[in-house]
Amino acid sequence: MGKLKSNKRNSAAAGSSPYSKAQTTTNNVFKFNTNVGQHILKNPGVAEAIVAKANLKPSDVVLEVGPGTGNLTVRILEKAKRVIAVELDPRMAAEVTKRVQGRPEQKKLEVLLGDVIKTELPHFDVCISNTPYQISSPLVFKLLALPNPPRTSILMFQREFALRLTARPGDALYCRLSVNAQFWAKITHIMKVGKNNFRPPPQVESSVVRIEPKLGNERPGVSWDEWDGMLRICFVRKNKTLRASWLGTKEVLSMVERNYRVWCAMNNVAVDDTVVGEEEDMEVDESPGFQEDDEWGGIMDVDEEVDELPSFFKEEAERITKVNGNKTKSKKKKTRVAELIREKIRKVLEDDTELADQRAAKCDENDFLRLLSAFNGEGIHFA
Repeated sequence: MGKLKSNKRNSAAAGSSPYSKAQTTTNNVFKFNTNVGQHILKNPGVAEAIVAKANLKPSDVVLEVGPGTGNLTVRILEKAKRVIAVELDPRMAAEVTKRVQGRPEQKKLEVLLGDVIKTELPHFDVCISNTPYQISSPLVFKLLALPNPPRTSILMFQREFALRLTARPGDALYCRLSVNAQFWAKITHIMKVGKNNFRPPPQVESSVVRIEPKLGNERPGVSWDEWDGMLRICFVRKNKTLRASWLGTKEVLSMVERNYRVWCAMNNVAVDDTVVGEEEDMEVDESPGFQEDDEWGGIMDVDEEVDELPSFFKEEAERITKVNGNKTKSKKKKTRVAELIREKIRKVLEDDTELADQRAAKCDENDFLRLLSAFNGEGIHFA
């Protein structure tokens, strides 16, 4: 029988995983849990096409996420050296194991029982997945963050998520997810898959994308935390100008000043706290959370593309509200370091990059790289 391994690290945490709530759909064998993305691909033609798009070699080790009943698995086993299938549901793990029982392929299949996001993965060359939609973004970035990422990943996603991954500057669905994913990989949309190709059918259409990580000299030489921290601010309101995003929000200015003070302390740079007056009136945004202008309109809450207010904004908003007795407006003493921060941001946006009047929705990877380099040059960091 194919190997079936329980991931001990994940067993205790299964109840708190992204798949915790159960909503089942009746099947003639057992009930599918649609809340964990159990929509089984039933069309053999689509399964064949997905495996063909991976261009597998006989020497390849393939990671399959969520094998279900094994419709993709058996086709991968025909072409690859070995398949490592990660499955959360013990019933499905048993089903895919049974599928190859007594066949030569059973020696090529290893089933890991657990949550793929929390699992320490062995080396593999290619990833193929009918991805549970709730873990779409975590899976993409887990694969890209691996020390030796797979040569290629062929992943099925909810259609709108796939279109966000591949969106270009100016597209309606272009967002922080688009920039981050394309910064680390080449991503192409390769086929559409209608919902009637699944059992039970999901409420939305699907798409398959190919993800090929950038390697060697192509791989970005910047800190992920720095890069993502800056993008979070740029995409707070992606259709506002960068000047408004950076200079028009009290929480942003407060966060940048705090980070600058840390940088100064680490580099033995004196900070001038001389009081020069009171700050101008500025609205404190007390809404539950800033979100990108194009809110997620899909069936499922697909993580990163709808961003709530970043944690450092929440902390600053709570602090400002508490200090000022829940007033909408607040004033505090303006110091020379606060003036310096505003001037540094103005200089980066207007003089160094000339991006002040651009909108994040229209900026490309090179624009954001110039912006990060200019901010770092002024001692402004985001990690």
